[in-house]
This record gives sequence, C-alpha cells and structure tokens, in this order.
Amino acid sequence: MDLKRTFKDLDFFDVELYKYKVVEKINFLSIEEREEILKKANYNLFNIPSKYITIDLLTDSGTNTISDLQLSNMMLYDESYAGASSYERFLQAAKNFCNKEFIFPVHQGRAAEKILAEILTKPGDIIISNTHFDTGFAIYKHFKANPINIPTPYYKDEKYNFKGNIDLEKLEEMLSKENVSHVVMTITNNALGGQPVDLENLKQAYRITKKYNKIFVIDGCRIAENAILYKKITNSNKTIKEIIHEYTNFCDIFYMSTKKDGIAHMGGFIATNDELLIPKIRQLVILYEGFPTYGGLSGKDMELIAKGLEEALDEDYLNYRIKQVRFLGDLLKDMGIPIIEPVGGHAVFVNASEFIKHLKPEDYLGQSLVIELYRLGGIRSVEVGYLMYSKDAIMNLVRLAIPRRTYTYKHLEYVAYIFSLIKENINNLKPYRIIEADELVPHFTAKLEPVY
Repeated sequence: MDLKRTFKDLDFFDVELYKYKVVEKINFLSIEEREEILKKANYNLFNIPSKYITIDLLTDSGTNTISDLQLSNMMLYDESYAGASSYERFLQAAKNFCNKEFIFPVHQGRAAEKILAEILTKPGDIIISNTHFDTGFAIYKHFKANPINIPTPYYKDEKYNFKGNIDLEKLEEMLSKENVSHVVMTITNNALGGQPVDLENLKQAYRITKKYNKIFVIDGCRIAENAILYKKITNSNKTIKEIIHEYTNFCDIFYMSTKKDGIAHMGGFIATNDELLIPKIRQLVILYEGFPTYGGLSGKDMELIAKGLEEALDEDYLNYRIKQVRFLGDLLKDMGIPIIEPVGGHAVFVNASEFIKHLKPEDYLGQSLVIELYRLGGIRSVEVGYLMYSKDAIMNLVRLAIPRRTYTYKHLEYVAYIFSLIKENINNLKPYRIIEADELVPHFTAKLEPVY
C-alpha cells in the first residue's frame, strides 16, 4: 500500500483531538418506535426525551463535553452567597476573555438579554441587529419594542467570507430617521448560518452608532469561533485573545452565553466599562438573578466557566472545532445537499428551501426536514426559518449544531448517510401545520400535525 498517497490529505485536525475518559451509550431505535415518539411529541423535537435521541444536533448551547481540567477545577468550588473565591476566578477569566472591567454573572444568555432590554428599551423603540438571536428577538417583542434585522446584502453570496456583517448603509439610514434604542451585533451571526463578522464592519458599525449617540452592544456567545474564522480569512498573525479584544474594544456592552464558547453547561455574563450602566445592571441582576457575585450560578458553574473561557482561547482546539464542522458541511455538499457556504463556526445550515422544492415556507418545510431526520436516523436538529421567526424569517434553514468535543468524525458520517436516504425520497416529505403554539417562541412550544 502506498501510504504516502493514501494519507496525502491528512492533517493534524483530521484526527480526533481528544481521547475518552467517560462515555455515554447511544441509543438506536427502530423507525417504527421513532414514528410513535414523534406523534407523542406533536412533531416538535424539543418535546422528545434525550434517551430517544441517537445524534443530538439540536444545539451547541450547554451540550459541550467538559475537559479533565474543568472537572478538577470544579472541585475548588466555593458556594458562599457573597464574595466566593469561585467568583474571583470567574471574574478574572471573564476580564481576560473580553477585556472589560465590570463583570456581572447571569445564569445564561437570555438573562442578559432580558436585563439589557429592560434597561435600554421602552415600548416602540427599534433595536437594530445584523440578526437578532431568537430569544433576544422574542424578549424585545415582549417589551413592546421592535427588533429589526439588517444583514449585509451579500448574505446569500457563497464567495463572500463575512456574511455575518451588518448593512452599514441601512444602519446609517435607520439611525438618522428612526426611533432606534441601540444596536446589537450577534457574533457569530447564528440565524444566517453561523457566519463571521468582519472586524472592520464592526468598527464602522460602532462609529456610525456612536455618531448618533446610541448604545452599541455585542452578543459574543461565539466570538472565539468568530476569531478563528477571521484569523484564517485575513491571514492575521494575532492570537485569538488579541483578536477578541480588538472586537470588544468597539462596544459599550459585551454579553455572552458561556454555554457556547465558554464550553460550559450553564452560565453567562454582562460586561461593560461604562460606569453609568453599572448600577442599572447590578440592580436587575439582584432582582432577577441573585447577588452580583454569583448571578444565578453555583460556585461549580463559575469554576467550570473560568476554565472553559481559558480553553476556548486555545487555537488548536478552535482549529479542530471548525475543521470538524466543515467536515460535515463538505460531506453534505459533495452529496448535492444545499448548505450555507462557507461553513460557519458551530453548525452546518442546510438551505431547506433549496433542498425541498415541492413545499412552501408556509408548509413548514424546514420542520418537515427536521422531522424526517429524526424519523429515519434519530437525529435531532432545529428549524431556523418560518416556524422560528414566522414572516420575519430571512431564510428557511435547518441547523445541525455540533456540540463542542462531543461527537466523532464517524458520528458525522452517520448524519450524512441519513441525509443521503432523505435525498433519495425527498418528494415524500410532508407539509405540516401548527395546531397550537406560544406567540413569542413558537418553535420551542409548537404542536404540529402532518397535512395529508
């Protein structure tokens, strides 16, 4: 065998970067069993118990595998109500990560979204974003404000590397004419395919926002993945930490869910250098989350996050991370499955509208694909489109979010195999209709049924 020829394309990040210390058995059910489970769940995969899932790509939020060092650091926990030593370690790690002085822990990202929405908005206000996170979008609606997405006009251009950007011309126009409260940059841009935001676009957006004396906010839950993508695209020689700090220098408020790039199971924080905002944030943290030195988190959580924020800056880890996500994207692309390109940092996004030609968005075609992935292969994914955002949906996508350090390349090959089965019988996918759903977060709570 010519080994040189066989392995010529193998590089360091094609090999699993981690070895197992603890394992969890995966369950494989029959199609008939899964069909019955789907009926009981009202065709909403959020309602399916995890024991019935084979490969869980519903989200990368809080589903990460922790490291041996994270586990060992958890044993240092201090559960004191005020001033715990675990908080001190969390505080230093968060400051090191985002380069902001004042840090407020919260139990997860949407807690930060709620607190900031209450502080920064009033009914009728407009909040502009490259694209709002789904919970942030719903929270602004809850406060009777009007969240609006203005993504770059190049967000459908496969050759454009920074499809997470904001439309700067529209931003200037809206700030000059509309009742805008503040601007939120979501990094990476989750709703449009986990796409990176260019540093220059962020800087210009910040300067335009400050020109009109408005608050500029970064939702940076996947900013480390954004940094490695930015580094590769621009051939930067800066460290991941240096790149993140360049981004966070251009915002008034930085917040993140540490369930993503914090490689933790729970948690988040709000960070700022603006001393005028501190008492407003602190008061709502106390009212909604807990004392400011724990903010709804246990000492164990804070220890886990402190180490996770450090590990998220490791370039070897990030290179492996994006290589694994791209691996699944390449498998699907090679099979002729339409995906958002280039592949982003945390997930592969299938363009359901391009894949399923016989159904309309109002048929919940993305959810139809989500249901079929589970029926045939026990794979749990999530629709990002008409079900999640209704008429505000920019595209109809199905997100395959890959938890950090959890699945192997072989698991992803299995996902691609199930897609090949679906592709062979794509016209068999059924339309669905909603029979019940909450108004603001329908994708979490909807009950659906097939339209025969």
